[in-house]
Amino acid sequence: MTTIATTNPATGDVEKTFDALTDEEIDRRIGRAAETFAAYRTTDLGRRAEWMNAAARILDDEAEQIGAMLTTEMGKTLKAAIGEARKCAKACRYYAAHAAEFLADRPADREAVGARDAYVRYQPLGPVLAVMPWNFPLWQVIRFAAPGLMAGNVGLLKHSSNVPQTALFLEDLFRRAGFPEGAFQTLLIGSAKVERVLRDPRVKAATLTGSEPAGRSVAAIAGDEVKPTVLELGGSDPFVVMPSADLAAAAEAAATSRCLNNGQSCISAKRFIVDRGCADEFERLFVANMRALKVGDPMDEDTDVGPLVSEQGRADVEELVADAVGKGATVLCGGERPDRPGWYYPPTVIGDVTRDMRMFHEEVFGPVASLFRVDGAEEAVELANATGFGLGSNAWTRDAGERELFARELDAGQVFVNGMTTSYPELPFGGVKRSGYGRELSAQGMHAFCNVKTVWAA
Repeated sequence: MTTIATTNPATGDVEKTFDALTDEEIDRRIGRAAETFAAYRTTDLGRRAEWMNAAARILDDEAEQIGAMLTTEMGKTLKAAIGEARKCAKACRYYAAHAAEFLADRPADREAVGARDAYVRYQPLGPVLAVMPWNFPLWQVIRFAAPGLMAGNVGLLKHSSNVPQTALFLEDLFRRAGFPEGAFQTLLIGSAKVERVLRDPRVKAATLTGSEPAGRSVAAIAGDEVKPTVLELGGSDPFVVMPSADLAAAAEAAATSRCLNNGQSCISAKRFIVDRGCADEFERLFVANMRALKVGDPMDEDTDVGPLVSEQGRADVEELVADAVGKGATVLCGGERPDRPGWYYPPTVIGDVTRDMRMFHEEVFGPVASLFRVDGAEEAVELANATGFGLGSNAWTRDAGERELFARELDAGQVFVNGMTTSYPELPFGGVKRSGYGRELSAQGMHAFCNVKTVWAA
């Protein structure tokens, strides 16, 4: 039986437990979603925008309380959690402002298709199931919900079982903002119930952010039911540094990226690939920056790195580090858990990583960086692409030819040059290879769950 509970990662204490929905309650909520969609799909875009802007105001006005809830449930620093709430408000406003543009009919070439009129229309699909993770428990949901609701879809949220208060807040958020009852509902259920929901004919599509096994499972079920999906899975993002780069800026961004969200972000840089011409200096700066980060209570204002989300999460990180060290890797800083309550792990840099180590192939979901040295940009690209993942990537260089090479050849859904990989409402977000398929955010994120309908009239 799935435990649905708030367990504080800073202490290990269970703070609140929740009952899972019964099968009857699940069916009732799916039915409510379908009934709501029948009317909601025809609501005026201006009304939807009013409601979405109201949601943004709530997120901004209550950012500090929301942040404390996120920090309690999953351990990110309070300042980061407050920032997440404000980022969500920005995304709500973005889709409220741009939905009419994104959903407008797109004229086609009438003469080419022999029609009096021809155009493309974007229409909602219906209830969409969102299976969401704990690491950005607000943002991951809003980046689906804001475009989805503005497009006329309704949402069913199956959130990670360790962030139930955030999950319930999200349902309440949209209700308080004015959206109709049933437009966005939280399902407090375990993973075993996802198949039941996804196979229900009233549920028309699914989106999942999470692990590769979870993605495979949802994709297989949805494929069997012939339902569209968007998957955003793991990442082991490369961070390439060339001799022409601003090394101080690169080393600062490297430490920030690797320890973002206590090292638990799919698009954090994890593999640091440095040209030998600048490797010694970059290593010195990077290791110093990692050592300078303060590990502590995530509620404290001066804390940089809080605890990992769970005891198992820390154990997974320790296993990968131990495997690498046992096979000859060098610990340049960190590498040992602090002696204190909670699931803390220090910022760590590992050198001399080789292909026979698990860390080379697997995503390390904690503040652990692997450091590599290469000879030139071509070798950097080859090593960067030597992974099954393809979510984000970073490249640091002032050379125009190298910038073009990295933009063209890095096998990832995103390439950020001379800046830290992040997500913006204005830009599409997603990966290739084992990092998933489909795109969230921007117009593409809205169209992902639309019927792109061709209209031809003689």
